[in-house]
Amino acid sequence: MSHKLSVVIVNYNVKYFLEQALRSVEKAIEGMDAEVWVVDNNSVDGSVAMVQEKFTWVKVIANKDNVGFSRANNQAIRESNSDYVLLLNPDTVLQEDSLKKCVVFMEMRTDVGALGVRMIDGKGKFLSESKRGLPSPAVALYKMTGLSGLFPKSRVFGRYHLKYLSEHETHEVDVLSGAFMMMRSSALDQVGLLDEDYFMYGEDVDLSYRITLGGYKNVYFADTTIIHYKGESTKRKSANYVKVFYNAMVLFAKKHYSSSMAGWFAFFIQMAIYLRAGLAFFARLAEQIWLPLLDFGLIVAGYVGIAKYWELYHKFVRGYYPAEFYGVHVPLYALVAIFMVWISGGYDRMTVARRLFRGGVVGAIVLFAMYAFFPQNWHFSRAILALGSAWALGVFFITRGLAQALKLGGVQFDHGGRRKVVLVGGTKECERIERLLKLGRVNHEILGWVSARGESSHEFLGGLDQLSEVLAIYQPDLVIFSGKDVPSTDIMTHMIDFQSLPVQVKIAPERGETIIGSNSKNQPGELFTLEVDYHLAQQHHLRNKRVLDLILCVWVMVFCWVLVWGSRGRNLLKHGLRVWVGRETWVGYRPENLSLKLPKIKPCVLDVSQPYAGTGFENDAALAYARDYAVSKDAWVIWRNLLGKSL
Repeated sequence: MSHKLSVVIVNYNVKYFLEQALRSVEKAIEGMDAEVWVVDNNSVDGSVAMVQEKFTWVKVIANKDNVGFSRANNQAIRESNSDYVLLLNPDTVLQEDSLKKCVVFMEMRTDVGALGVRMIDGKGKFLSESKRGLPSPAVALYKMTGLSGLFPKSRVFGRYHLKYLSEHETHEVDVLSGAFMMMRSSALDQVGLLDEDYFMYGEDVDLSYRITLGGYKNVYFADTTIIHYKGESTKRKSANYVKVFYNAMVLFAKKHYSSSMAGWFAFFIQMAIYLRAGLAFFARLAEQIWLPLLDFGLIVAGYVGIAKYWELYHKFVRGYYPAEFYGVHVPLYALVAIFMVWISGGYDRMTVARRLFRGGVVGAIVLFAMYAFFPQNWHFSRAILALGSAWALGVFFITRGLAQALKLGGVQFDHGGRRKVVLVGGTKECERIERLLKLGRVNHEILGWVSARGESSHEFLGGLDQLSEVLAIYQPDLVIFSGKDVPSTDIMTHMIDFQSLPVQVKIAPERGETIIGSNSKNQPGELFTLEVDYHLAQQHHLRNKRVLDLILCVWVMVFCWVLVWGSRGRNLLKHGLRVWVGRETWVGYRPENLSLKLPKIKPCVLDVSQPYAGTGFENDAALAYARDYAVSKDAWVIWRNLLGKSL
C-alpha cells in the first residue's frame, strides 16, 4: 500500500523521549496519508514493549543487535512505500503542522530532493546543526583550526554551520541534519539509501551530498520549528567521539574526492584526530578538576589567613607556626574537606545544597577525629581547625553559586528546597500533572495554573497570552506545559521568548506517565517519572558504594590474612583483589536470577537476596536494597557475614 509519507525513527534506549516524539508525530500526521516506523537497535529500557502497548498503529522493527543508524533506517525505508521519507530522531518534538508544511513545500518544489527544518534545544536556543556546509578540505581545516568558531558569520571561514545565513529564512544548503531529514523517494531511488559503512556519524553528510550529485537541491526550511532535546555536545568532549566523527569524514573524503585530495584530507584529519583527542582529554580533565582546584586554593588561602591572624593577634599564641603546618597540615585539611564533599555528591554537575552541607559538616567531624589521634607535636590549634572548617563550608557554597551565576562548567546549584512550579494547560490536565509530580516524589510547590483553553476561575493565574507576565511576577523555577492542551507551536514560541530567563521548561505528553525536558543541548535532560526511583542508579550513591568497596579492600589486604587462615582467607583475598580492580562489589544482588529490572551492578560477593532464596521474598529483598540503597546497608550486611561461610 502506497502512502504520501513514511516517518522512520531509529531508537536506542531513550524510551521516554521516544514516547513524547511519537505523541507529537501522532498529532502531526493527523489527516495525512502517512505511516510511522520505529526501528529499535536492541534497547534494554523497554522501548519496544512501550511502543507496542501505547502505539499500536506504529510499525516496529526490533533488532537483536545495535546495527547502527544507517542500516536501521534502511531497514524501514526498504519496507516502506511512500512518496516521501522522513528520518526523525526519537528525542524530538514536532509542531502540529510541521509535516504538512514540509510536504506542501516539497510538492511545490520538485527540484528539492531533501528538506531540513529549524531546530531548537530544550531551552529554546537555535541549533546550528540545522544547516551546514559541505566538509571540503578547506571547510574542514577552518573548523579544525577553530577559525570557524572565531569568525562564525564569515562567508569564508563560517561555511560549516552557515551562520551568515539567517535561521529565520529558507535557504538552499549543502548538508542537512539526520535528526529531521525529509527526502523525496524518487531521489532516494536514484542516489541510493544511507551508506551503511557509516555506523553513527557522517551518513547525513554523505546522503546530502549524493542528493546534490543526483541533480536535486537540499533546502533548509525555516517556516516550521521542532525541538531537538539532546545534541552531541557532551559526546564531543570525548576522545572516542573525536575518533569516530573524524574517521567518518575520512571515509567521506575517500569516497567523494580525488585520490590525491583525499590523501591530503586524510592526513589533515589524522593530525586533527590526535590534536582534538588530546584537547578533548585535557578539556575533560579540566572540566573535572577545575572546581576542586578552586575550592582547594580558596580553602588553603583561608586557613593560611586565619593562622596568620592567630599568630599576630591572638594572645595565647607564642611565636609562629612551623613551615610543616602550612606545607603539610593545611593542604591535608583542605583535601579531607574536599574528599568528604566529593563523597556526598558536591562535585556532581547538579549540586544539591543539603548534600554539600552534609559533606562539609562530615569533613569537619572527620578532621577533628583525625586531629585527636595526631601526635602531640602536631596539635597546633583546634580553633584554627574549627574556623577553617567553617570557612571551607562557606567556600563550597560560594564557588558553586558563582559557577552557576557565571555559567561556568555547566554547574547547576540546587538549593535543595521545593521547586516553584507553574502548570500550563486545561483543568483536567493540570490536575493530572499535579498527580504526576506527587506520585513521582518531586519536591515542588504549585504557584498556580495558566489556562490554555480560555478557562477562567480562581485556580488560574491568567491565560496563555499572559504567560510572560506570570513568569515575571511569580518567578517560578519550572514551567510544565500540557502536551495535550497546548499546541507544540505555542510551546516552542514561549520557549524562545523566555529562553534568557532562569526557568526550566518541561512537557507532560498526553496520556504519558513522564514529564520531560532539558535545559540545554549539552545535557540529556531530567525526567520526572512514576517508575521506581532507585537510589542505586544515582551517581553519588554508586560513588559512595565504590569508595566503601575500596576501603574494605584495604582492610582485607592489610588485616584479614592475619585473622583468617586457610582456604577461606585465600578466598577472601581473591575477592578483595577482584573488588579492587572493579570486577566485583562486596554487597549486591544477581539481576540474572531476579524477575525485576533492577539497576545493573557488578557481580557481588555477598548477595542480599540469598538468605531469602526459596521463600518468595528474594525479589523484595533486592528491590528494597536497590530502591533505598545507602552505604549503611552494605556495612550491615558485611558486619553480619564477614566471618560467615559466604566469604
